[in-house]
Amino acid sequence: MINIFKRKNILLAVIIFFTATPNLYAGSRPDSHAPIGVMGDHIHGKGEWMFSYRYMYMNMDANRNGTHRVSSEQVLQDYMVSPLYMDMQMHMFGLMFAPVDSLTMVAMIPYVKKSMNHVARTGVRFKTESEGFADLKVTGLYRFFIYGENNFHLNLGMSFPTGSINQKDDTPAGDDQQLPYPMQLGSGTYDLIPGLTYLGRYSNFSWGSQIIATLRLGENNHDYTLGNRLDITTWGAVNIKDWASLTSRLNWGSWGNIDGADPRLNPKAVPTADPDLSNGHRLDLLLGLNFLNQAGPEYIRGHRFAVEAGFPVYQNLDGPQLETDWMITFGWQYAFEI
Repeated sequence: MINIFKRKNILLAVIIFFTATPNLYAGSRPDSHAPIGVMGDHIHGKGEWMFSYRYMYMNMDANRNGTHRVSSEQVLQDYMVSPLYMDMQMHMFGLMFAPVDSLTMVAMIPYVKKSMNHVARTGVRFKTESEGFADLKVTGLYRFFIYGENNFHLNLGMSFPTGSINQKDDTPAGDDQQLPYPMQLGSGTYDLIPGLTYLGRYSNFSWGSQIIATLRLGENNHDYTLGNRLDITTWGAVNIKDWASLTSRLNWGSWGNIDGADPRLNPKAVPTADPDLSNGHRLDLLLGLNFLNQAGPEYIRGHRFAVEAGFPVYQNLDGPQLETDWMITFGWQYAFEI
């Protein structure tokens, strides 16, 4: 009889352990969302929707081989053209919906604009550009553990090949030339995106970590597959007001070489057309601010605004490849119930 009573108490404790604690992702605090550069960081309550918009700018300047910079003159010893610098702008439109408390569905479509400046052995300088929608990503966020001030959820997503891999532009080699891999807008493949996210909180502080993999499935219709990717990020936040928080974050990215090759590209012309010069590792340091509007008319309450900026503290590239110099992300988020 005593054993049965103990078993019932243990079962009750387990139920409370997994279900009775509040959801840390409730949006009443400015730090209940991660820094704006983190995707899939939080879930919503049943019936809640959220719209989001992010603008990200990244600047890449100078070439790197391993952990050392190399000059364009060194690159031109082996290639007919050397990249000089590249700018990337990305507009990310997101939608989240929670059919139940433990599951949130996410859809995100980016619109990308890229430009890359080059110099040829002849001394001619030129710029190529590409622009359009990138790959659509759909993700499910499933909360499987919540206890006290700790939350864990699974990220399980899929990327659909809606981004073009046929971007062309005029170059000294001729008009309407196929652009190298970094200037394309998508992968051309269906990609599996599994991951795990953790969030903790104590008093006015919060923290979190996330690991996300991108696994390419198959080969695209131009006979190549982009390399798999692993991103690991960890962050901390402190609320300085009931409407504002400061954030800091480290982000580690590692990506592999391209498998196969686009037959329309000449790998000897420019390093960006060489599929064997595309892997690398990078550690970024980022600082940010999150704002939650909780005053004024009802129609402007609950709107979130955020900014995050940073730069690499370590880069190791199988190059020559253009190195990343700095990046910044601005964002807006608004959650509501219908």
